[in-house]
Amino acid sequence: MTMSVPERNSGSEGKEEESEDESEILEESPCGRWQKRKEQVSQGNVPGVESASLAMDTEEGVEVVWNEVLFSDKKVFKAREEKIKEMFESLMQVEHPNIVKFHKYWLDMRESQARVIFITEYMSSGSLKQFLKKTKKNHKTMNVKAWKRWCTQILSALSYLHSCDPPIIHGNLTCDTIFIQHNGLIKIGSVWHRLFVNVFPDAGVQGKGRAPRDEQRNTHFFPPEYGSGEDDYTIDIFSFGICALEMAVLEIQANGDAVVSKEAITNAGQSLEDPLMKEFTQSCLRHEAKLRPTAHDLLFHRVLFEVHSLKLLAAHCLISNQYLLPENCVEEKTKSFDPNAVMAEIKHNDRLGVQLKYSHVSPLELDKFLEDVKNGIYPLMNFASSRPHPVPRALSLSQEHVEAVKTPTPEPQETETRKVVQMHCNMESNEDGTRTHLSLFLKMDDKLHRQLSCDILPTDSSKDLANELVHYAFINEDDCEKLAGFLEVAISRHRVRALASGTTQ
Repeated sequence: MTMSVPERNSGSEGKEEESEDESEILEESPCGRWQKRKEQVSQGNVPGVESASLAMDTEEGVEVVWNEVLFSDKKVFKAREEKIKEMFESLMQVEHPNIVKFHKYWLDMRESQARVIFITEYMSSGSLKQFLKKTKKNHKTMNVKAWKRWCTQILSALSYLHSCDPPIIHGNLTCDTIFIQHNGLIKIGSVWHRLFVNVFPDAGVQGKGRAPRDEQRNTHFFPPEYGSGEDDYTIDIFSFGICALEMAVLEIQANGDAVVSKEAITNAGQSLEDPLMKEFTQSCLRHEAKLRPTAHDLLFHRVLFEVHSLKLLAAHCLISNQYLLPENCVEEKTKSFDPNAVMAEIKHNDRLGVQLKYSHVSPLELDKFLEDVKNGIYPLMNFASSRPHPVPRALSLSQEHVEAVKTPTPEPQETETRKVVQMHCNMESNEDGTRTHLSLFLKMDDKLHRQLSCDILPTDSSKDLANELVHYAFINEDDCEKLAGFLEVAISRHRVRALASGTTQ
């Protein structure tokens, strides 16, 4: 969803009163978690969205965006209610560190009209377009390392969308629908633009989205074949190429025209001094769609691809297995080391060697680096194979295709989307070692933690016990596999220690 920083009054008078007025709570979600405020945020080209306001997530203590779609005709709403629910349920399953998060939705039926309200992540630092304008205003050039990092993150998100089964085509990728956070993390918004066009027709829906002038301004982001046939990933690749070019030159000059001309795009591409950057952007902007590379292929282009350092590989390994580690593990581990101790050394016969001491590595820098890796700033997509991510068909098919596919209506089922952040288990044996009590603590990302306990007999198989405990954990499939492995190792280690100490367990 396209979000930008709300415009504020620059005058000094009445600032305090205006701030208090904007922070006033206008409405609460049925569950009480989301609180709508008066302050409006700018929305991009999302059909049917009548208003977008800042809101507070009272559980996480962060700002979010409260979006509303209004139906003036309740009959139109009723006719499309099931498709609306199906669409929003699908949106909640799209999850990637470089894609704006869709949190929650609900329907509100009133006497005169109906509303669909949905909560999305708020990108407080604004769009990439705004950032590029500020950079150009300060007469600065784009840092090549930052450009590479941004391209990698955008391609990481596109590779995820295109590798879904069936593929998800963004169809509205511009510098206005890409956002940058204060820590350098890039996020793509408006992923559900094409779906909104199909599900929310103009008839009976208030709000018309972006003005024609803004639409004309962004037409150069779309390829020549856009709208003439069936969309595929090549549309997003062309749009990405324009974004990459604009990131490199800060702005493609329109010379006062409403639309950026082909000549202006060509001149911007020719102005790039790095031949690899020039080749990279030109490969995305090829006139023939079938000649454009995939997002996955672009991650291996020479201008972006680098063999990652052992530090980054170790960080990804640590993040993916953090449920096995205690909190503040970096600080705890580094605290016990002698700062003057040599961690690594390179010796030379003809000259002095190089020593790396523990004092040369700051725990704070390591924590920051791990946080950046966790947030998706340094993805390892270059090494990832293009594996399909199954998503509901409603998310990736047009309205006509959805109607054409006839499948049995499945029973409604609640899908677990929460993730396990950390796992801890404790095992205590009785005096004669005939029975062991296991306590399992699961720390969830929604702060609603879980605790399980059971007794273990010496004859019980550690693998069977692990699978049985996982059955009662009520977590998603990925976490189930991790928990099963974690428990099997923990139970086996406990039994080895018990045997070593002389007990029967």
